[in-house]
Amino acid sequence: MTTKLSDFKAVLLADPDVRAIYDELAPEYEIARAVIKARIAAGLTQEQLAQRMGTTQPVIARLESGRAKPSMSTLLRVAKATGTRPRFELEPAA
Repeated sequence: MTTKLSDFKAVLLADPDVRAIYDELAPEYEIARAVIKARIAAGLTQEQLAQRMGTTQPVIARLESGRAKPSMSTLLRVAKATGTRPRFELEPAA
């Protein structure tokens, strides 16, 4: 019997400690998803984005994995390389 990823995730997130860590990491993964979305919309590979930004493909892979905390300068370079503009917003906490 196999377990769907969504079911496994639901079981894990039922643990309050796991949920707290998951929620704490959410902003980093939102940034990673935004970088991926911009790159794909621009029709670029990770290597092509890296070339446009003057960096390497492994740097882009780290950005897209959520393991890196990019600086504002890096995000501006991603935006320029993908023909997008950054948008930052603070909203009330739940």
